[in-house]
Amino acid sequence: MKSRLIEHIAGMIVVSLVLLLAFALVTSTQKTIRLKTKASLGVYGDLSFIDFNSAFERALLKDAINSYFPGQYDKNDSLYGAIVRQKQREFDSKLLDANVTERLTGSRFIEILGMYAKFLLIYLLVMFLTYYGVQTLGVFRFIYKKRRSQYPARAIGGRLARGALDFFMGICTMLLFCPAYVIAYSIRTEFNTDTVIFMVLLGVISNGVLITYANKFYAFLVAESRKGFVDTAVVKNLHGSYRFHAADGISFSAILSPFKHFKGHVFDHIFRNARFQYLSTIKEQASFLITGLIIIEMALNIHGYLNYEMLRQLLYKNYSIVIVIILCIFYTVKMTEILADLMIHREAKRYEN
Repeated sequence: MKSRLIEHIAGMIVVSLVLLLAFALVTSTQKTIRLKTKASLGVYGDLSFIDFNSAFERALLKDAINSYFPGQYDKNDSLYGAIVRQKQREFDSKLLDANVTERLTGSRFIEILGMYAKFLLIYLLVMFLTYYGVQTLGVFRFIYKKRRSQYPARAIGGRLARGALDFFMGICTMLLFCPAYVIAYSIRTEFNTDTVIFMVLLGVISNGVLITYANKFYAFLVAESRKGFVDTAVVKNLHGSYRFHAADGISFSAILSPFKHFKGHVFDHIFRNARFQYLSTIKEQASFLITGLIIIEMALNIHGYLNYEMLRQLLYKNYSIVIVIILCIFYTVKMTEILADLMIHREAKRYEN
């Protein structure tokens, strides 16, 4: 476990240094371009005292150039035009950059940390609900399939009821595969900053994360149910019925419980083994989940959130702020991986004992 922690910490340090180096190079390149542009006309002295909005002062500048360089009127006209265009570009640049150019000040950093805290809250809620939903959906699907194989419907009414339930589950599965923007624009037309609950809901049910990993968990359950220890457990008089609310079956409360235990039932061992295998997929699931949240905020233009702010600052080329936001997201991914490895290590030690 120590080697894994060292690997994670080393990765965080390397990525941080690379991003900071990239920021330094970009800043240096932009500064060099600005200096070269100014230097091309700097040999003609300081022209800041001239009001280029005044036709009289522009004409006076043109006469001064002709007096300073006599006998080359065509070249002087080109020089005059270059000076006027450069000053106009500088003026336009100041107007355009007045509301978009930002530096990473202390107050701006605190504001970004507030956005990151909101993003982290949404991420943790979505991660917990997805973790719970993956296991609950996987368990329900497994028990439902087992129940159908153990107790096939014979009456027409029972078959129709099962067919209707299968159709409903298919519709729900299609909904869980929908992209977030499809769901969002189908139920809302306006987004405000007070949409934390809405963001959590979209993060859980959209982009296919929940249903994809629920299917993976179901596959783990099926694989474990085919192993030899299941027959051994049945021989030792553990319950093997998958009827709902039967004395030897499994209740809905046990399926819906956030801390699932199936004491006295063979499924308890199947579930624990499958959950141990599922822990290794949490790191992959977290990456998809964060990507989904980034897509939701950017695609829906939800103002006041971390990832939309990153997109906005990237468009305005305020790279210092972009670097801080990227590092925050990266550290979230790495901390999730560290916690997942700790959970796996803890469960592995429990199995060894």
